[in-house]
Amino acid sequence: MREEIRKTTSLCPECIDILPATIFAENGKVFIEKTCPKHGSFKELYWSSYKMYKRAKKFAAKGSGVKNPNVKGKIECPKSCGLCSLHNTNSSLTNVVLTNRCDLNCWYCFFYAQKAGYVYEPSRQQIRDMLKRIKDERPVPGNAVQITGGEPALRKDLLDIIQDIKAMGFDHIQVNTNGIKLATDPKFAARLRHAGTNNLYLSFDGVTEKANPKNHFEIPRVLDNCREAGLGIVLVPTVINGVNDYEIGDILRFSFENIDIIRGVNYQPVSLVGQMPRNERAKYRITIPDVIEKIEEQTNAQLTVEDFFPVPTAVPVAKFIEHLRNKPQYELSAHFACGMATYVFKEGNKMMPITRFLDIEGFVEFLNEQGQEMENGKNKYLVGAKSLFKFKSLIDESKAPKGMNFTKILFDVLVKHDYRALSAFHHKSLFIGMMHFMDLYNYDIQRVQNCAIHYATPSVKHPIVPFCAFNVLPELYRDKIQKEFGMSIKQWEKNTGHRLKKEFYKRDKNALKDELYEKTYKNFSKDS
Repeated sequence: MREEIRKTTSLCPECIDILPATIFAENGKVFIEKTCPKHGSFKELYWSSYKMYKRAKKFAAKGSGVKNPNVKGKIECPKSCGLCSLHNTNSSLTNVVLTNRCDLNCWYCFFYAQKAGYVYEPSRQQIRDMLKRIKDERPVPGNAVQITGGEPALRKDLLDIIQDIKAMGFDHIQVNTNGIKLATDPKFAARLRHAGTNNLYLSFDGVTEKANPKNHFEIPRVLDNCREAGLGIVLVPTVINGVNDYEIGDILRFSFENIDIIRGVNYQPVSLVGQMPRNERAKYRITIPDVIEKIEEQTNAQLTVEDFFPVPTAVPVAKFIEHLRNKPQYELSAHFACGMATYVFKEGNKMMPITRFLDIEGFVEFLNEQGQEMENGKNKYLVGAKSLFKFKSLIDESKAPKGMNFTKILFDVLVKHDYRALSAFHHKSLFIGMMHFMDLYNYDIQRVQNCAIHYATPSVKHPIVPFCAFNVLPELYRDKIQKEFGMSIKQWEKNTGHRLKKEFYKRDKNALKDELYEKTYKNFSKDS
């Protein structure tokens, strides 16, 4: 039985023309369908659970948008980024590509220099200029940067770039890496932290060599070196149906074994870029509900589907603080279908989701009500006093992790604006999230207009581009811009005196299978 959910716009996977599209439910799943006059109809899985989709939709929230958009004149979303006046969300996290060079060659990767045919590496001044536009964004200046690539560690001036970004006033800097340099250079983690890096965004596709051929053997040394440096890690598994989805639960267990240094896991269901036949898409496609259901199944229901909430659940928190402080806040007002997340604590040998002791829905409802009352003129000090009592009723401290007063943490952060309380929270919990970036088949332009993760580029015409425009439309953004500001491989090799192919990492598996390796994977030795 087919049930229409909403109308949207999408793109033709063949010619990228903008098309009207329909989101609909059928047999308990959610699909997107569109028809191109030149290339026919396309029906694609959007979310694998209509039930979960409806629950997530309850938390949808529109952001405040950008008050000083870069794009003037005629707007055609997503072909005239950005950001433009149609965009609803500030730059919550800004990606800066330092290089398209990489020392690995992963088959599902978005891009790398050898495949592109050129080298893109913006100068330090270009990077500062790019990030100045993020700082100039209003009403909320950008404050968090992800350094990415390619492999950023291949830049010899990486530490200088991190220091530049810190000097510009950005509070949060994370480095997206495959970890090879961190494994082969024991002091590199300490140098990253000293330069101003807050955490690593570390690629990690599974606990065995079969699921994670990319850096399985290097991970133990990465963890050990980061431990010594005190540099926190977020694991980032690209999840591909039939390739590594059977290790989703093991990735969580591995993270909890190393919770002293791993701060979170951010699953990324694979984005099927390029023109891929329908049967291949069905083979590899996995959606957010699939990942969450596998988490429930593979953790024996220590975590369940009800423990996860969509990204815009954070919007009422931002609005509440905004009214108390009279200052615009980061909203995280991404589209509800973009991502889901929760926090989990370690209690003995078990995982305890935050939902076991905090009424999340009641908490969000209270913040919404109080935010609305302050907007209507209610005294914010009365709201602050009321909040303390309300938080007590929403939290069952008897079930909460020992040694943490959650009522006090919420009150200190939300009412007193004392963020030191978050330190203990983050060091005793594990953030578990997932973000499903789109491809041409499941493209929903409403999601693009609410994107919270952006790319800064050196292009004057396209200075800030949402993630799913930048990577899904490379001929308009990523490849076009990087080729314009890059150079041929031949020219790069002449300038540097290096051969690009010689940068590829060569693994000595026997040398890496040492005592540390055995200790790290002792509980996950399926095929190690």
